[in-house]
Amino acid sequence: MRAMIIKEFRELGRDRRTLAMAVMMPIVLLLLFGYAANFQVDDIPTAVIGEHAQQVSDTLPELFDVRDDVEGDDPETMLRENRVDAVVDSSQRPVKVYLDGSALFVSQSAQLAIGRSGGALESEVLFNPDLETSWVIVPAIIGLVMALIGTMITSLGLVREKESGTLEQLAVMPIRPSAVILGKIAPYFTIALIDITIITLLGIWLFGVPFNGPIWVFALGAVAFLCVVLGLGILSSTISSTAGQAMQTALFFMLPQILLSGMIFPLEAMPWAIRWIGQLLPLTYFINVSHGVLLRGAGIAQAWPSIVVLAAMALFVLTASTLRFRAMIAPRRTRARSPRHAKAA
Repeated sequence: MRAMIIKEFRELGRDRRTLAMAVMMPIVLLLLFGYAANFQVDDIPTAVIGEHAQQVSDTLPELFDVRDDVEGDDPETMLRENRVDAVVDSSQRPVKVYLDGSALFVSQSAQLAIGRSGGALESEVLFNPDLETSWVIVPAIIGLVMALIGTMITSLGLVREKESGTLEQLAVMPIRPSAVILGKIAPYFTIALIDITIITLLGIWLFGVPFNGPIWVFALGAVAFLCVVLGLGILSSTISSTAGQAMQTALFFMLPQILLSGMIFPLEAMPWAIRWIGQLLPLTYFINVSHGVLLRGAGIAQAWPSIVVLAAMALFVLTASTLRFRAMIAPRRTRARSPRHAKAA
């Protein structure tokens, strides 16, 4: 029994990735949930319009963070373009606060503060008047499904090539690594697009989620996001030797996206030290696009910043994946073309 225990410790010590996950994962989860798991928003970006703007700004609850540099005089346009999360019209009595219903927790926090104003403030929620949770969750779930297919399934598919030895055959074929990658991800790309279509239609049919914006803008954002997650799947496969390692690596990419992208917990409720991590995650930008197009009816003029960021991420990740994949198969090509290997074949 003693020998068995020593053997297990030695094997665990050799598998440094599993050991690191076993030690670090509880600490990381504690920090993430401790700081990120908060539904109460304490700071709402707000614009005040109307002839009594300065007077009303001074009397607003501290929750509303008035931004003086925001231009515009139409609340619906300002919220659709995501300039702020709340617009206060000081020319009405009682003072009306327009809220962006696609920012669910922000609107709920704002309504609580407005309810305590004693009738001095009145709210109107745009784009999601009843604050339906499903309207906000379904567009985010579309991104989560794409991330699962792109990262986990793609990574497993390539690692199986290593385990079965068929990667050696790919290495000796007269095709470029980029062509191999394109050939490998094409089926997953197609499956993910089919899944997006099915989930979007089911969300509209079962939960009444609106689709107010142009389809092609949503499709453009989805394709850019899909390229990013497929690239992450390839990248994780190049640093994994077994299916178990591929799952661990894919989980490393997936977990922050689920917790810190704003899909579950609002970014506005996170401290800055955690929020900036969310700004580096592709799912954050896809959720911006999907909420904007589906709920707020945003067009390319409002969605292009997030789409450009996704496209830049896709270019970077796919380039890194191709270089890593080329470096991975290069030794195999050398061995396959060596005289000794040819003689053995």
